[in-house]
Amino acid sequence: MIRLSRNGPILEIQIDRPERRNALTDAMYREINQALLDADADPACSAVILHGTGGHFTAGNDLAEFQTLPDHKDVGSIAFLHTLAQINVPVIAAVQGQAVGVGVTLLAHCDFVYADTSAVFHLPFVPLGLCPEGASSYLLPRLAGARRATRWLLQAQPFDAQEALAGQLLTDIQDDPLAAARACAQTLAAQPTQAVRTSKQLLRAPDRDLVHRVLDTEAALFFERIQSPEAQAAFQRFFARKKPS
Repeated sequence: MIRLSRNGPILEIQIDRPERRNALTDAMYREINQALLDADADPACSAVILHGTGGHFTAGNDLAEFQTLPDHKDVGSIAFLHTLAQINVPVIAAVQGQAVGVGVTLLAHCDFVYADTSAVFHLPFVPLGLCPEGASSYLLPRLAGARRATRWLLQAQPFDAQEALAGQLLTDIQDDPLAAARACAQTLAAQPTQAVRTSKQLLRAPDRDLVHRVLDTEAALFFERIQSPEAQAAFQRFFARKKPS
């Protein structure tokens, strides 16, 4: 479930599926996507905060849906990532607990990211027989450097908030990341809204077209990989571990 709340010019989007560590379904991606589009179209909206419930950010894609997804051009996650890469309203993420897969790659598109020391980041695409998504093959080397990004994506070992901060994935580590995100949003709300949006547009403009192309290239290969024997075997092992003993 996606919960929306509005505090004056600030929109909060809460991922609320704690029983699955906030794993995202296609319907949830579509809800977030529409909320972002509406916020960007609203000249009175000065910032969007994205956070999870139950002590976690998001465990990423719900893998069960990978068995039934249509063509990648009609998938909610791809539309959501393109929107996140395109909008000019600032987006702030507050991260606690698990941030897995797209729960990490989406952070590269956010303007501010706050996490606490409970945060654990994991990019398990390769172990699942998949490949990077969310334009992470382009954005993570730019943020974290080629060596660190290669380690994150190819070795796929979890890393902590200090590593994420050193790799420029975070703005800061805070005891209460949601409070820090709200304070950041209030600071933005005190600025002229359209000046903030225009400034973000200028900051992102040199890379936007390329980011969209990388998103599409990755998506095509990602959904090709889903059908591969490697990925299908990895999914079977994953679901076997999840079955109650």
